[in-house]
Amino acid sequence: TPGIGEDEIDDGPKDRRPMRRCIVSRQSLPAEDLLRFVRAPDGQVVLDIKRRLPGRGAWVQARREAVEIAVKKNHFARAFKTATRPAPDLGEVVRDQLAASALGALGLERRAGRLALGFADCEAVLRKGRAALLLHAVEAADDGIRKLDQAAYGGGSRVFVSRAFTAQELSLAFGRGNVVHAALEVSPGSGAVLARCRLFDEYLGQRDLAREAAGRTE
Repeated sequence: TPGIGEDEIDDGPKDRRPMRRCIVSRQSLPAEDLLRFVRAPDGQVVLDIKRRLPGRGAWVQARREAVEIAVKKNHFARAFKTATRPAPDLGEVVRDQLAASALGALGLERRAGRLALGFADCEAVLRKGRAALLLHAVEAADDGIRKLDQAAYGGGSRVFVSRAFTAQELSLAFGRGNVVHAALEVSPGSGAVLARCRLFDEYLGQRDLAREAAGRTE
């Protein structure tokens, strides 16, 4: 076409998400769906939660069972091409680190006044269509979950529902006793917080359960 150079046309939209290969499954997956680990000088295997630590990285699908298989079957040593000493309970260590990362971000939102706590306040945020994330503690009653989920999805909203944290974890993070429901409001920073919660849910295998409870699939 006259006047159009090769650098000005394309063949349509492309998936530009970076891909990495899981050392357990050997599948190439979007980096956002994997965890990066590095080897410390003493041979310990360390989760690089912000993906910024220097050195060779080993990527594992963000599932607890995948991390545990990597430890059990010595996948880290093969990935780093040298002896490693991953903690026997690395799966649990990673679980706690991911939880702390998500809860820390949620705590900042709470202090900024963008996180509602308790059934009534959560329902109000949901009914107004202002929620990005709905949290139910593991111990939350089925009736409360059902009613808030209906409020979250009654208008076809894209609210993400999580049931991965315990009431104790939520209560400690937010400085209030017996927290079983919380709702995060949409804000410029809510996407980053939501990503941390999604990763934690994915790690525990809770993400599909949340979608089923909401009555939708991707």
